[in-house]
Amino acid sequence: MIIGFDAKRAAFNRTGLGNYSRYVIDIMSDLLPDDQHLLYVPSTRKAPFLESLLQKSQVVRKNPDTSFGKKLSSVWRTKGIVKQMQCDGVELFHGLSNELPIGIQHSGIKSVVTIHDLIFLRYPRFYKPIDRFIYNLKFRYACKVADKVITVSECTKRDIVELYGTPTDKIEVVYQGCDPVFTQMVDAEILKSVSLKYNLPKEFILYVGSIEERKNLLLAVKALKHLKQDIPLVAVGKRTAYTAQIEKYIEDEGLQDRVQMIHNVPFADLPSFYQLGKLFVYPSLYEGFGIPIIEAIHGGLPVIAAKGSCLEEAGGPDSIYVDPHDEQELAIAFDRVLSDESLRQRMISAGKEYVKRFDPKQHALEILSVYKSCF
Repeated sequence: MIIGFDAKRAAFNRTGLGNYSRYVIDIMSDLLPDDQHLLYVPSTRKAPFLESLLQKSQVVRKNPDTSFGKKLSSVWRTKGIVKQMQCDGVELFHGLSNELPIGIQHSGIKSVVTIHDLIFLRYPRFYKPIDRFIYNLKFRYACKVADKVITVSECTKRDIVELYGTPTDKIEVVYQGCDPVFTQMVDAEILKSVSLKYNLPKEFILYVGSIEERKNLLLAVKALKHLKQDIPLVAVGKRTAYTAQIEKYIEDEGLQDRVQMIHNVPFADLPSFYQLGKLFVYPSLYEGFGIPIIEAIHGGLPVIAAKGSCLEEAGGPDSIYVDPHDEQELAIAFDRVLSDESLRQRMISAGKEYVKRFDPKQHALEILSVYKSCF
């Protein structure tokens, strides 16, 4: 079989949709080494994130093959890609990041789309009106014309059924695993080096994720005021306008010695943070899945996350979930875990058992089953 992938995010996005895209291409090309896996990238510029994938003989990068497509790459990705895929003999196309090209349903090419979340409809205040309009057009169209829809959580599946009226039997939930690097123990010398590099406290509560309003980091900062334990919070993530709001609160409340925000951390250093921390917090208001939770559990951290979306699916029944608007409830959960080492160890042990279900080989088999159901 010749399989086409929308590889824009895989090529140029180092987080989120990029990680998912590379994950799927990697596990499917390993499962199906005798098939062709064509990565459609709308730009000819260098794509370092694809280098390891392109070392496989069965994986081939495809750029626009006409001067029109090269000049108007966004148009090519939206529509022109279909003709090129027909010429390439593509039998199935997987839109890895919420969208499918226009007209694919009339091309003879079977199509699968992964819809990661509909947060822009659940929490529209976090998105610009024009972005919501474009996302809605693309996502709704993809759900309508795809032969099959993959979602990364039961929560997102429910949202698609409710908000787009997509038939339940058209949607399959296939979870996502994390990068294998997070499943491996970091050498003690590297841990020490990372700790010194970022001047990390001996013990700390860890948060990893973009520091944006929807992720709700301010709740964790506010919870520090109610803690019986004198333990700091280390937040690792991309800086946004919301960061300034958190910084002002820290200054107003005199929490400068209790919160450390670190930006632009190289990917190679992230596993060390998880293995140096004492506890992981993820108070996001709404998510499509919650990969940092899986990374944290692999790193040996108990998890406290927010109720209300899909985070229970990522963290399992032995993590603790709190109201994302209640700082005191979060503080109580912090104190409970930090003061009870036997509880902390039980959460770590049970969590590691739970995340065994996020196995790449199993995910590949489930995706292959979706592909086969299209024919």
